[in-house]
Amino acid sequence: QLMVKESGGGLAHAGGSLRLACVGSGDTLDAYDIGWFRQAPRKEREGVACARSGGTTWYKDSVKGRFTISRDNAGNTVFLQMDNLKPEDTAVYYCNARNTQTATNAFGQGTQVTVSS
Repeated sequence: QLMVKESGGGLAHAGGSLRLACVGSGDTLDAYDIGWFRQAPRKEREGVACARSGGTTWYKDSVKGRFTISRDNAGNTVFLQMDNLKPEDTAVYYCNARNTQTATNAFGQGTQVTVSS
């Protein structure tokens, strides 16, 4: 059974960078659509970026040009490089692995990102 775990969160100043990692276990991530979601206090969880198994990517408008999602298949890891961070990026970030053929929809425990102004 696939499980994912996030790491790399922390505190950054506005304009700074962080890189989040989503490591898979129990299966290889290249067969899954991998998404990054975030949830800020008192707000609903929202999608931030996605790397589809077919190779395409998607980004939320507000992070385009600042965030980059990438795969490291050898390491069974998907990264989210976050540059030019803004205070409104502050949230708990979650990794999600989805495969509709196997009905898999797995979230990790989340990692906190805090951006100070």
